This record gives sequence, C-alpha cells and structure tokens, in this order.
Amino acid sequence: MYFKDIIGQEEIKKQLIHSAQTGVVPHAQLFTEQGGAGAFPLALAYARYLNCTHRTENDACGQCPSCLKYNELAHPDLHFVFPIVSKKEKKKEVCDDYLSEWRGFLKGRPYFNIDGWLDYIEAGNSQALIYSKESDEIIRKLNLKIYEATYRILLVWLPEKLHPTCANKLLKVIEEPPLNTVILMVSELPDQILGTILSRAQRINVRSIHPEAITAAMVTQFGLAPDDAKHVAHLANGSYLKAVEAISLSEENSFYLEQFKTMMRNSWARNVKGMKAMGDVLASIGRERQKNFLQYCQHLIRENFMYRFQSPDLNYMNLDEAGFATKFAPYVNERNVFDIMEELAKAERHITQNVNAKMVFFDLSLRLTVLIKR
Repeated sequence: MYFKDIIGQEEIKKQLIHSAQTGVVPHAQLFTEQGGAGAFPLALAYARYLNCTHRTENDACGQCPSCLKYNELAHPDLHFVFPIVSKKEKKKEVCDDYLSEWRGFLKGRPYFNIDGWLDYIEAGNSQALIYSKESDEIIRKLNLKIYEATYRILLVWLPEKLHPTCANKLLKVIEEPPLNTVILMVSELPDQILGTILSRAQRINVRSIHPEAITAAMVTQFGLAPDDAKHVAHLANGSYLKAVEAISLSEENSFYLEQFKTMMRNSWARNVKGMKAMGDVLASIGRERQKNFLQYCQHLIRENFMYRFQSPDLNYMNLDEAGFATKFAPYVNERNVFDIMEELAKAERHITQNVNAKMVFFDLSLRLTVLIKR
C-alpha cells in the first residue's frame, strides 16, 4: 500500500509524510474512522514510508529492499496484530498462526472490514478477538533486536477487540516501547478501547472521504459515467466500501434487505410462524453478522422516514432499497420511528451480550407488530 493508492485524505497524507521527513514520529498512534475511510491503508502506507530508504517527497520509492518486502507484507520488522478466531484443534491461537491468510486477504483489498475478514477465514458463528495470549507474543517480538529497518512497526487492527487481559499487559509497552518502535493502531470503535491505552496514543481522526474523491475513483477504477459516479459517491456517504457496494448490491446487503422485508411483512401480518422461521435463519449467521443486520435495519428505518420528505439529497439508499421504500415508507412516521429505532438498538445490545438470538429476533418481531401500525 502506497499513499498514491489511498482515495482522498490529502491532509493526513501530508501530515504523515512530514512526520517521517522530520523524524518526529510519535511512538504510539491511533488512527480512527467510522469504516471505509482509509485508516488502515494510511497506517500501512505510513509504515512503508517510514522505512523506505529512497523515499520521494510524496511517497515510498517502491524499489528499495524495504519496499519490496512491504509489497509481500513480509518485512521482518513489520508485525501485525488483528482479531482472530481461536482454533485449538488446528493450533491457531495467535495472530502469527493466521499470518498466511492475513497476507492473502490484504493483497488486493486496501479497504475492508471485519465481516470480510471473518468470511475469509470461515469463522462461522465465532466472534473474533485479540486473545490474552497475544500479549506475550507482542512483548517477545518487541524485545527482539531490529533486523534491518529504521523503525520496527507494530500495526494493530481493531484494538477494541483486545481481550482485557491482553490490553492491560500492553499498557507499559505502549507507554514506553523499545527504541525505534512505532505502534500504529487502527480503530473503528475507539470508545470501546481501554481508556489507559487511549491516553497513551496520539490520535489521528480519519474523516469521511470527500464525495469528489470518491466520484473520481468511481470513474477511474470502475469506468462509471460522471453522473453515475456522483450518485454513487452520495450513497457512499464518505465510505469507499459503501461506494463499491452501491455499484452492485453486494450479496451480503441483498441478504440483509430480504430479511428486513421479511421481518416487516411478518410483523404487519402478525405471522407468528414466519417470525419463528426468520429467527431460525438469523440465528444461524453468527453474532457479527446479526449485529450488522440490526445496524442495517436501523439505517433503513432512518432512510424510509426521510424518504417521505421527498428530498433526494437526504437519502442514502440504493435502487433496490429505494424501490422497497416506495411501499414501506408510509408506515414509518413521527408516531413510531423513535420507538422502532429503540427496539432495533435494544436487540443489537442483546446480541452483543450473547442473549439467545432466536429469542431476540422473535421478541423484536412481536414488538414491531404493534409499532408498525401506529
């Protein structure tokens, strides 16, 4: 990953380049974003640039020994930490056990999310964590002698997934890492990170990508007509991932939309048998996808409520979602929108707390039978 490959974010690129050129490199940095804005690509491009031996004014050279090793994500002084699913029977208990899968996943995927990673490693219903055992691996690596780079890089993706034991063990390392060690963390939910870690890191807020940058990317990368690219950029709302999904409704989004339709139709018709069947389906998709589905439902309720005001600039639905909204939007109004949103948010909290998923979705459907007819 190079700075030139990152969509938009010119101000942060300049900040990171200046940091490397002046040698003022904070030992612990936290890149935060809401998803799809490019925090991980920025951190990885920054790591490459820090260790490039023939860097230019704007980017890494791409030809020095360090860059060639970064191309393969195999530099001996680059260490990754990321959420995994522990599989003791396959002896996969720490991040290094997944390193080959991680490298394969990252190649060709500068922008990604936790769902994509979990699907790639076939995590099933398991929730991904950075387990407590990882702390010993991290401390061991950081106490080794630097092989050849100017800076040893530890890149931690989603530190909010750190097991509390692991997080607490890393406090001293984050506060006082070994000489020439740089810890780069990338988070989508910084509020869930241990407060004592937050206080030890310099925060870099990666804002949503400007629509103009997404528009240009859609034209150059996917060959969209300018007007179509502009529409996609509006739907993306600052996220490159959402822009790609908007071009062609992804299989995942299509599944979520169909389940949303089914849930609302069952609730309207008071179809108890259908509610139970839908609960069975959603109970089988895993906790992470269940939470994502409920977040998607909250998004659609908001969009259907705004749809009633006939203001295209305020709506962020693709064509399939907008097609359903023509019939469904009248049922989302001032009398029920806040209560529906609250029930969906409550269901999401229950899923996070590992409440039985069949019970959560069945109870949610029953509550919606009352709210949807207000």
